[in-house]
Amino acid sequence: MKPRPSFPAKLPPAGDRSAATLSPKPVQASPRPPAGQVAHNAQPSAVPGPGRLAAVSAMPMSSGLGLDSSAVRARMVAKLAEQGVQDPWVLQAMGQVERHRFVESALVGQAYEDTSLPIGLGQTISKPNVVARMIELLRQDAPGKLGRVLEIGTGCGYQAAVLSCVASEVYSIERLRGLHEKAKKNLLPFRLPNVHLMLGDGMLGFPKGAPYAGIISAAGGEDVPSVWLEQLAEGARLVAPTVTSSGQQALVVIRKTASGFDRQVLEAVHFVPLKSGIA
Repeated sequence: MKPRPSFPAKLPPAGDRSAATLSPKPVQASPRPPAGQVAHNAQPSAVPGPGRLAAVSAMPMSSGLGLDSSAVRARMVAKLAEQGVQDPWVLQAMGQVERHRFVESALVGQAYEDTSLPIGLGQTISKPNVVARMIELLRQDAPGKLGRVLEIGTGCGYQAAVLSCVASEVYSIERLRGLHEKAKKNLLPFRLPNVHLMLGDGMLGFPKGAPYAGIISAAGGEDVPSVWLEQLAEGARLVAPTVTSSGQQALVVIRKTASGFDRQVLEAVHFVPLKSGIA
């Protein structure tokens, strides 16, 4: 078996791409799948059904009043279930992560509304429904927790926190230094040892961590970079917004099989454009 990449990790040198950086907490070793296989951890003895929440990570849950109240997030989860999200792992993760800690202070009152919000540098935090929908697609047919997942576009760190609840490890790459630093600051209080934040060119993926049990992108390009497909494990899924022949973005799910790739084009979406390099 190929060993886990050591940290701090370095992305492949190209132009002005800098060394990847790790979130401040030390990394705990976790088993990786044999090459070419998808890793799924055993399902916990009791996974709650839709509407019932349970802790799946080290993240603290508040039970007070206001935005810190678990009841506020429970209402958001109930709405997500009404909108069609069914995966109990996703629902409990969405109920666990405090979204208001990832938005600007002036916008915290809108944190649990189903709307995207600006996070600076021309970027946004996706709507809760979009985050839940994409992660549910990523987890489709998974019997339990996913193995190692690659996220393209860390943003403010919210989706990485949600992914940490449903995957054994999350490697998240951000090309904008300002957002990379913001995500580190936002995630530090959660103390998530299975989340690794890296500054780098997401279009290159992160080959040292491959193969991945899932790849998810928060930015959309003309097509899915071939290196992402190469880094995907057999049987795993890639979920990304992609420009279709109509010129509009749509969610695309690509599953890697022994004979090639199965591609499915789903609903229209609107994400920031996928770009290369570091800024």
